[in-house]
Amino acid sequence: MNAPELQALLEKVRLGAVAPADAADRLMSLLRAAPFEDVGFARIDHHRDLRHGFPEVVFGLGKTAEQIAVIAERIVARDHDLLVTRTTAEAYTAVSRLVPEARFHEAARAISLQRRALPRGMGTILVVMAGTADLAVAEEAALTAELMGNDVDRLYDVGVAGLHRLLARREQLESARVIVVVAGMEGALPSVIGGLVPAPIVAVPTSVGYGASLGGLAALLGMLNSCAPGVAVVNIDNGFGAAVVASRINHGCREPDGPAGD
Repeated sequence: MNAPELQALLEKVRLGAVAPADAADRLMSLLRAAPFEDVGFARIDHHRDLRHGFPEVVFGLGKTAEQIAVIAERIVARDHDLLVTRTTAEAYTAVSRLVPEARFHEAARAISLQRRALPRGMGTILVVMAGTADLAVAEEAALTAELMGNDVDRLYDVGVAGLHRLLARREQLESARVIVVVAGMEGALPSVIGGLVPAPIVAVPTSVGYGASLGGLAALLGMLNSCAPGVAVVNIDNGFGAAVVASRINHGCREPDGPAGD
């Protein structure tokens, strides 16, 4: 139960739709439940939702398919939404045996299951991608933002090598409340967009590029040194982290909704 659900329960008590004793029983059951569950190879934080407004997100990289499936099943068993990032079709096969309703998002390399309607953000989060090679990171950001209760728009393949493609979409850029900009190579795209719009920008450097890009370090340094105002930067390939920041901005930070990865 997150803060909005608790408020809704208390409102039902106030209106007489739920008996105080029934509400107390439900709250006591939540308090009695262990804040985390030890499954041997992981300790699953079931109270992340209470603290952050969104359940623990599973970072799939480095975990076996069977480990991911067990963690996913335990999260869903507590009636939480599910998000597994940096995962594979093999892991999805294992998860689907225990959580048949789960979905696999190939482009985002993610597994999800959404069971509840979260409070909506104030505006639209626009995910802008420089080139198609950045797709996995961009889709990770877009999917995460959608699951966290945001309206998400996409603007893809508009890198600075063909600037006219970006300038042709000025109206779309200017209508966004927050913009996540995903780019590799020299990482110039966030600076260009930062000079065009007043919205806050969350820049995501990717590990895409030729040898001198140094696995995304060149893009990271370029974004950190942006001369455009209002550009914040997350780590290389961190589409998930960018989405969490953008979601909190879009919700006015009243409903924080981003967990740390497992």
